[in-house]
Amino acid sequence: MDGLYDIELNETTPKRQTRRVEQRTADDRDRDELARLGKKQVLQRNFGFMSMLGFSCTMLVTWEGLLIVFVQGLSNGGPAGLVYGYLLAWVGTLAVFTTMAELASMAPTSSGQYHWVALLAPPFCRKFLSYLTGWLTVAGWQAFVASACYLSGTLIQGLVILQHPGYNPKLWHGTFLFWAVAACAVLVNTVVSRALPKIESLILVLHVLGFFAVLIPLAYLPPHTSGTDVFGKFLNGGSWPSQGLSFFVGLIGNVFAFLGVDGAIHMSEEIRNPSKIVPASMLCSVLLNGILGFGMLVAVLFAVGSLDEALSSRTGYPFMEIFRQGTGSAGGSAAMIALVIVLSFCATIAVLASSSRLTWSFARDRGVPGWRYLSRVEPQSSLPLVAIGVTSSIAILLSLISIGSTVALNDVLSLTVASLFLSYFACCSLLLWRRCTGGIMTRELTSRNAANIPQSNQLAWGPFHIPGILGIVINIIGCAFLVIIIFFSFWPPATPVTPSTMNYSVLVTGFVVIFSAAYYSVWAHKAYTGPVVEVMVYDMERMDD
Repeated sequence: MDGLYDIELNETTPKRQTRRVEQRTADDRDRDELARLGKKQVLQRNFGFMSMLGFSCTMLVTWEGLLIVFVQGLSNGGPAGLVYGYLLAWVGTLAVFTTMAELASMAPTSSGQYHWVALLAPPFCRKFLSYLTGWLTVAGWQAFVASACYLSGTLIQGLVILQHPGYNPKLWHGTFLFWAVAACAVLVNTVVSRALPKIESLILVLHVLGFFAVLIPLAYLPPHTSGTDVFGKFLNGGSWPSQGLSFFVGLIGNVFAFLGVDGAIHMSEEIRNPSKIVPASMLCSVLLNGILGFGMLVAVLFAVGSLDEALSSRTGYPFMEIFRQGTGSAGGSAAMIALVIVLSFCATIAVLASSSRLTWSFARDRGVPGWRYLSRVEPQSSLPLVAIGVTSSIAILLSLISIGSTVALNDVLSLTVASLFLSYFACCSLLLWRRCTGGIMTRELTSRNAANIPQSNQLAWGPFHIPGILGIVINIIGCAFLVIIIFFSFWPPATPVTPSTMNYSVLVTGFVVIFSAAYYSVWAHKAYTGPVVEVMVYDMERMDD
């Protein structure tokens, strides 16, 4: 390695000292890469490829999440709609995050989407578009934290209902369970945070082994329906004018099972060699989880007994009734459901970690009220404790809505899909524009010291890049998929539409857009100038990859 940190080792250097020097030079490389983006290294880089793959896979919890949101696609689309909708969601998600992996390789920072918009947008609107994207991303991830806690809490409540039919659930019971899940997630993210990479690696093992622990009983114990019913039976439970329209309305449930792939991006400043590890972990997690999710979906659809009983289950989750019918055992079904609950809780830990880093990063760039406090990092632990506390507090405050109405809470949480996909579209569409107009150079043709910061007009590809027409085609597919999902994320699940079945995500998302635009116009434009350049690099020589 040449540059600022050349170190010569002679043959008498002990192996332990050699490893220390290699670690020091790797740390220097990562610090310099972040400095070239204008940022200081303040968080500790504890994650490698396997731990980040575990982090990404357990955040997605695709096969587990598919079971949880099973009902939406089953009602609108039916078994066949679920299968083909899943494949469409998988391919679309892979196209979107192949494109975003290129951006993560160009500028691996916790800021993610709003930093990239500031890089890619035209100068006259980059500051405003970056700010708007930042708010959409932060709001989406804040709602994601609340969604993860809510789902874990209600899954526990559903298991109690299944095992004790005489139990009379109250709304406040679910709220208390929500708080318990949130408290445990905060505990892991603070008290034992140094062990989080090892924990995530272990969770990856549980994620894969748990898949087989659930799949095998479903494949062997229950009587199976015919292939025609699984691959050829469509349903239009929402009474839409056409089956095609019903299919696209139900597609959102499959999309939710892939939500959170960008979580690895917001952990970039805690990952070693992030320009390579972040793209690799994202794409590997989509591929691995996609395979596991498809296998689980087909197994469950073949194992469905009475579909009407599953859809009308008091638990609120049809898969619990399917497990009970399939195994014919209260204890066996409880063990399988408990495994899904544990992995759902593990996902909550990862979601809180990513959301807090994003909030901290946006505060570092002066994008939110109280940014001076939210951007603080506790020196001993190198953790953004204030951001973790605020993120969890917002989730707990949102949970109070469920005491009055779970419908109202779901309306707020529906912000997750629309906001995050809007932020994805902003990045992917701008990248498509830049790559089609030749606005991004190879790393060899530009000075990396001045590239990929908004203050310079130089953009350079990172180590991961899909060149030529193939990259453009994948980018276009990703943008088209995002447009479809954003459009149908605002649709209600059924007709005729009533106040209780109305999808208010358009209202909630609109509020975020209007609030951020108004706040920017009145106050934030004075403080927010785009991603803040904390470090200027002038004389740093290029370092070998």
